[in-house]
Amino acid sequence: MRDWAKARRERTHHLIELGGLVQKAGLVDLTDDDRATLLGAFLDIAGQLRDGKNTASGDLKTRWRRAGLHAFDRDREHDRTTGRRDHD
Repeated sequence: MRDWAKARRERTHHLIELGGLVQKAGLVDLTDDDRATLLGAFLDIAGQLRDGKNTASGDLKTRWRRAGLHAFDRDREHDRTTGRRDHD
């Protein structure tokens, strides 16, 4: 496989995974699948991290990472106990 094709496939896979995280977080349903609202939310988050307003950006990232890890752990436990993967 050519290098550019491999890089494109890897990028596509990465973007699909990121979209899955948006879905898993419930943001698609919470925003009625409004792409402008989602983008605005992401821009707001990026601004918070960039500017460090209200709470230090490191504290936000730590809090968000901890919540994400807990969600992944719950999904793995669900998969282990049920043998299914029906969590979104």
